[in-house]
Amino acid sequence: MQQPPPTLVPGGSGLDDYPRKRQDMNPLIRPLLKGLFVAGAALALCTAHAQSYPTKPVSLIVGFAPGGSADILARLVAQKLGTTLGQSVIVDNRPGAGATIATAAVAAAKPDGYTLLMVTSGHAGSSALYPKLSYDTQKSFDPVAKVGASPVVIVAPASAPYKQLKDVVDAARKNPGKLNYAAGGGGATTTSLAAEFLKSEAKIDMVMVPYKGSGPALTALLSSEVDLGFDIPSSALPHIKSGKLRPLAVTTKTRSSVLPDVPTVAEQGMPGFEVTGWFGILAPAGTPPAVIARLNKEVNALLSDPDTRNKLEGLGVEAASGSPADFGKLIESETKRYGDAIRKLGIKAE
Repeated sequence: MQQPPPTLVPGGSGLDDYPRKRQDMNPLIRPLLKGLFVAGAALALCTAHAQSYPTKPVSLIVGFAPGGSADILARLVAQKLGTTLGQSVIVDNRPGAGATIATAAVAAAKPDGYTLLMVTSGHAGSSALYPKLSYDTQKSFDPVAKVGASPVVIVAPASAPYKQLKDVVDAARKNPGKLNYAAGGGGATTTSLAAEFLKSEAKIDMVMVPYKGSGPALTALLSSEVDLGFDIPSSALPHIKSGKLRPLAVTTKTRSSVLPDVPTVAEQGMPGFEVTGWFGILAPAGTPPAVIARLNKEVNALLSDPDTRNKLEGLGVEAASGSPADFGKLIESETKRYGDAIRKLGIKAE
């Protein structure tokens, strides 16, 4: 004979107990569910933002004057990137104080992907040169992509008596503090740091004359206002090809593909000497990861394009590729390397 179903007594151990237990658990579950909901909503919002991004022009800020290497690369990237993003990418030059004015502006900008920063490897040394910066060179930014790498080329006016780097070293040793050189961007640049490293390695004294970028520095060099220049091939190459500037050395381990006849510093009596400049794009810290990923994807795509690579190679820049994390690791390692060297040599910003 079939047994009757059990009697469900309110407050007992039967099914009637379930609603009460569910209510008792709500105070514990509710915060968790709320957190999951907020996280899900934020993720959905970021994803939607990335999918629609960009809906207006993007600003690419450069800390140097027009005509210099960073400016030339920024304009090349901006043109190509604007096409793939479907919105204009506008280059905004804000020179001064070794690019720290521009960098501070981006650090304080809204992290929405509409304000980006073109940096050079000098960014890695700026915290050691300028201890009172309003931003942290690493924590205040999200890496987007490395754009390229390049040597520094040491040049002299064609009318100068220097035919090779040894001539410069000999003259500087004979007349300490008499020779001067142009440094675009001031102290926190790869070019000025290359000069400082050379002075230390060769044990010579030369005076830096700072300018707001490679453009003004080259103008001074071409008019023989200064004796030497330390620059990136992308800026100096047209004047080298025209015969107005004489290249004396490049600072990389190996010779540059665009200046194959110019020996390295290491070949000219300073073995182991190496300074390689690089360029990249940063965004303000807190920029949505999906936006960073989109920008990284588009930058890597344009850098793999044969036309872009040819243009970069013609400027003496080797196109890069990689993830935001890869670029972040480079900045971290270079910040330590440059910082240690700057403190050891006692280099101060001019």
